[in-house]
Amino acid sequence: MRELTVGPGTTVTLHFSLSLTDGELVDSNFDGAPATFTVGDGQMLKGFEQALFGLQEGASEEFVIPPEAGFGAHNPNNVQLVEREEFDPGIELSEGLMLSFADAQNTELPGVVVDFNDEQVTIDFNHPLAGRDILFKVAIVQIEPAQVH
Repeated sequence: MRELTVGPGTTVTLHFSLSLTDGELVDSNFDGAPATFTVGDGQMLKGFEQALFGLQEGASEEFVIPPEAGFGAHNPNNVQLVEREEFDPGIELSEGLMLSFADAQNTELPGVVVDFNDEQVTIDFNHPLAGRDILFKVAIVQIEPAQVH
């Protein structure tokens, strides 16, 4: 065991899981290969990264990540009404259906159908985990100094 702890300038290999507070599993790699990231490289949201700061190899922890440190608060301005005629008539709409849209910069933007009728479709463009507390479980496998390029 090295004395190195998770923080800026480190590369971390870990097992993790993300769950909702009701127990619904969102993502996990505990049954597979561990993930590796370098602190600050953008692979992990800052709030999740900062929860790991100070942990050593072999540590196993659970954290509750609030929305403001995770996927953000649910923003009602991100719920939009779209005219039904904008959709391909062959699309069978259903509540919870995730669709892909293009924004003004032609960037792909996922949206979830919240409600619909013959005239309008309500689409939620918030991240599906926005506004939710996330249970973040980690097991630190290895910590190394980051390679500077």
